[in-house]
Amino acid sequence: MLLRPRNLHATVARVGGFTATLAVLALGAALLGGCGDSSVLDARESAGGESSQALARGRDLFASNCAACHGAGGEGQPDWHISKPDGTLPAPPLNGDGHTWHHADGFLYRVVDEGGKFQEDPRFPDFKSAMPAFGDRLGRQDIVAILAYVKTLWGDKTRGGFSILESQAIISRNDPFPSG
Repeated sequence: MLLRPRNLHATVARVGGFTATLAVLALGAALLGGCGDSSVLDARESAGGESSQALARGRDLFASNCAACHGAGGEGQPDWHISKPDGTLPAPPLNGDGHTWHHADGFLYRVVDEGGKFQEDPRFPDFKSAMPAFGDRLGRQDIVAILAYVKTLWGDKTRGGFSILESQAIISRNDPFPSG
């Protein structure tokens, strides 16, 4: 089954941790492939080499555009994985406790830019997103700065013994942030 990025979230909702498993497998393959020091990525490198100034800007933009739904520390809303009566999901945690980290940079960019509706697919009518689009008020650098800041919220969290930051960086190789 070929997954287009547009359908990935709906598919993940159906198959659970499959994407996370792929991330771990990709990380293992990279480590076994002799990537050496390049397999250990820090938050700035995986977020496009953002400077501390850009990260501070991302923090401020997050506070003014994202925190109302996702929480000041990216903790998300309670029961974020359980649909509300209108069929939408509450805002998920962005601090590494949810699923954000197993989406590639390009996918995360599109969610912020276009809103969650870009993920909706008639083949998966049960998935509805309440995420608004921010592309009309945030430019590319703003969105990248916000996502770079979000990655700092992940800290040293791991899944299956692997850094979620490193796993997300590997997935992002095939779907990076759009070019400026």
